[in-house]
Amino acid sequence: MANIVPGQVFPATGQFNTNPAMSGTFIPAIWSSKLNAKFYSASTFAACTNTNWEGDISNVGDKVIIQNIPDIAISDYSVGTGLTYQVPTPSTIEMLLDQGKSFAFQLNDVLKYQSQPELMDMFSNDASEQMRVAMDFAGWRDNFNGGVAANKGATAGVRSGSYNLGTDNAPVALTATNVLQKILELAAVLDEQNVPETDRFLVLDPATRTLLMQSNLAQAQYMGDATSPVRNGMVGKIDRFTVYVSNQLPRGGAGLSFPTKANPAGVTQAGAAARRAILAGHKSAIAFASQMTKTETLRNPNDFGDYVRGLNVYGYKVVKGESLALLLAS
Repeated sequence: MANIVPGQVFPATGQFNTNPAMSGTFIPAIWSSKLNAKFYSASTFAACTNTNWEGDISNVGDKVIIQNIPDIAISDYSVGTGLTYQVPTPSTIEMLLDQGKSFAFQLNDVLKYQSQPELMDMFSNDASEQMRVAMDFAGWRDNFNGGVAANKGATAGVRSGSYNLGTDNAPVALTATNVLQKILELAAVLDEQNVPETDRFLVLDPATRTLLMQSNLAQAQYMGDATSPVRNGMVGKIDRFTVYVSNQLPRGGAGLSFPTKANPAGVTQAGAAARRAILAGHKSAIAFASQMTKTETLRNPNDFGDYVRGLNVYGYKVVKGESLALLLAS
């Protein structure tokens, strides 16, 4: 056995082999209590719809029955000719709450103990934001084309038929010169349908907003404001529209249809041009109902920790197609 010299590092023949190589300095790992910021897509669908018939939602498969006011006929009257009495027959629309979004994650006791941030709150808040974004995308995807035929296409306008709002094969080429004109045409299409002036909305994609900021809107005097929107970045209102900007609006690539619930990626469509949807309407156009029906925390039977899960039930339907207008732009 080799002699051990006092003060000598053992073994004397060489250093310990470590992998990775030890620096000789202990560096502790510290969990910061400050979370890194996370960005989410702006949600606009809920702001542009109505919840008049949200009702009592408890489970997937619930149904809301909406009654339409019947049209009462107006007749010419002459003295002594008598009257013909109409029997009004209300019609109904059924909105199924047949869709659901869920989240489920595991929270380990060891990670929870080591972490300074409140993991339960952090994960739950992120789940709710992700759910909101997913529902927003689905809402616009499934309803953007739900307006009546007179509120879209190359001959839009129920009375005049004089507004070109674009088609699949010939979308409108938007520029800084014509973008304001097309927004005003969307307003005129709704005017021809007698849509109320209050609670109107306009949803633009970021590219269209960029064009808008290069148009006459950039000059404060056109809007009657003291400060140009380019200076403060706020679009606010145009004509009678409250303007929203969203990257959740449907897009259709060249030769592809817009995404649908059945075909999220779109399908091949002969002759279709690359186009994006721009929506204008009134809050009465789309009914939306949503309810967080379940939030549960369960102990993990196979590990030390908790299972957390939640279910959100929702449904939507275009209930007044005359209150929704569509511009297809390239």
